[in-house]
This record gives sequence, C-alpha cells and structure tokens, in this order.
Amino acid sequence: MDIKQYDFELPEELIAQVPLKDRSSSRLMVLNRQEEKIEHQHFADIKSYIQPGDCLVLNDTRVLPARLYGAKEETGGKVEVLLLHQQEGDEWEVLVKPAKKVKLGTRIVFGDGQLIAECTEVQEHGGRKVRFLYEGIFLEVLESLGEMPLPPYIKEQLSDKERYQTVYAKEEGSAAAPTAGLHFTHELLEELEASGVEIAYLTLHVGLGTFRPVSVDQIEEHDMHAEFYRLSKETADQLNRVRANGGRIISVGTTSTRTLETIIRDHGTFKEASGWTDIFIYPPQKLQAIDGLITNFHLPKSTLIMLVSAFASREFILDAYREAVQERYRFFSFGDAMLIL
Repeated sequence: MDIKQYDFELPEELIAQVPLKDRSSSRLMVLNRQEEKIEHQHFADIKSYIQPGDCLVLNDTRVLPARLYGAKEETGGKVEVLLLHQQEGDEWEVLVKPAKKVKLGTRIVFGDGQLIAECTEVQEHGGRKVRFLYEGIFLEVLESLGEMPLPPYIKEQLSDKERYQTVYAKEEGSAAAPTAGLHFTHELLEELEASGVEIAYLTLHVGLGTFRPVSVDQIEEHDMHAEFYRLSKETADQLNRVRANGGRIISVGTTSTRTLETIIRDHGTFKEASGWTDIFIYPPQKLQAIDGLITNFHLPKSTLIMLVSAFASREFILDAYREAVQERYRFFSFGDAMLIL
C-alpha cells in the first residue's frame, strides 16, 4: 500500500501552536461509521454521544520534562538530548542532536554540572544509550533542568508545563503527551461518571515512534518502535464486564487503542498484562478491542492517520479531514478533536 494514499493538503496556519484557555472548549467532529455522517460540535457536547454503561479508556502516562540542552564536556559544543525511556537504573535510551557530535564515551554536561550524560551505545537515526550521573533524586534534577518535549511543528513556547499533561496524568515515563486526553477537565469526567459512564485507566509510555516519520513508500515496510504498556487486572475485569453487559468501549487516543488492541490480539480477551508493543495498525486490518475512538487530527502520511483509517475507512477519514480543513479545525497536539462511533 502506497504511503501517498494517506496524504492530504494541510495549510500550515491550521496547526495549533498554543492550547485553548479552556481544555473542553475545543471543537469536536463526530463521525458515524455506519452512516458515514459527519457532525460539528464542541468537545463538551461529547456527553450527548457517550451513554450510561459505556466505558472511556484513558492513558494515565505523564510526560517527563524530557528535553535537555547541554554541552560536551571536552569541547563545549552544544547538544540537545531527548529522553525516550528508561532502560535500567540510570541507563536511558535518548535521541541526540546533532547526532554526529555524540560518540561512544562522550560526556554531556547540563546546568552547572548537576547532571552529566555519558554515551554508552551508539544507535541509528540519532538514537543513543546514555548513563546519567547526578546527586539526589533523578526526577527532581530533571524537573529543574528539563523542558517539555513539544513536537517540532509547535514553535511557540509553553508558559504552563501542565497544559501538555492530561488532568489525570500519573505514571511518569512519556516522551510525548497522549493528546486526545488533553480535552478533558476534571469537571467533564465527573459529569460523565455521574451520568453512568465508566472510566478506566491504562498506561502506555509514548516513545520514539511518535517522532519517527514513515520514511518508506510502501506502508508494510515501516517498522514501529516499541513502547511500554501496562493494563491492570482491575481495568481488564472492568472492560470485560462492560463488554459483557453490552456497553461500548471508547478509547481516548491512539495510545490507548494500541494497548487494548495488543492485549486482545495476544489473549483474545482483556487481561492483566504489561510489556512492549510495536503493533502497527493500518487497513485492511480491523480493530477488535474498541467500539469508539476519541482522537485529534493527525499528520499527513502518519501511522496515526492509518490507525484511524483502520477503524473507519480510509476514504471516509480523508473526506472528514478535507472537511476539517474547509471548516478551519485546529490540527495536531493542541488542536481540536474527533469522535468516531
């Protein structure tokens, strides 16, 4: 399947650069898969589409202030380091820029020396393994030195770090936010629960795959980078009960979807599980784990628009994207949302 089949025209001015003041005031495009019908609403109107007995599945990962700016100990040359995931102890997989400056054994100093990274392995595409040296508690050191790793298409500085976190973010470990969840407020979640909607949580730490474009012409040749996930027994039991009672499982974001689909394909049911997933979902695959999906508007030719197309259809999704451009929806991380049922 040719990657060009997932391309579309996107005016640059539609890429949202800053979050809205009120999280739930973003617009919401509602897609009915059966009737191939499109409605235009606001995110708070989602209460009209999610019924008592349905279950929203949220990814509770928390974004690390994972972008560090340092200098080579020997030469003072500037280096940018993006933390991806922890290997063991103080060993981390990272991306470095410019990659050619960081060779095996290179030491990078951050701040006034509160943190030092020593390169222990050279990988492809700018990837490195490093060992961090510091005193005290690593996350506290990182909090004082690191910046939020906003995607490269966002040029504006973020004044409030918490706006790149969901309100329910808890499990530290992501290199990027599960952005579909950014639209929810505590109040909206409480309203949904009060109406009889169930809320369930899982964890997937967003990693390198988010930053890697599809660089092959044929989709099938693309390799996804593995990301860590965890589904608790409590959540697995909850999801099996919802499904047995006829409720719909509505996934908030592609990260939650990939986790649920990995577990269903591995076990045939929802089951307590953790591990690494490199699942790549694209048509003509069908999603077995979910009945609805809340997601943002994604990059042209990205693995994310392919996943969404596997849930609806490529033609319907591209029609919806063309309408979103025409109606001036805001795209990507801080943009508007789509609900597919």
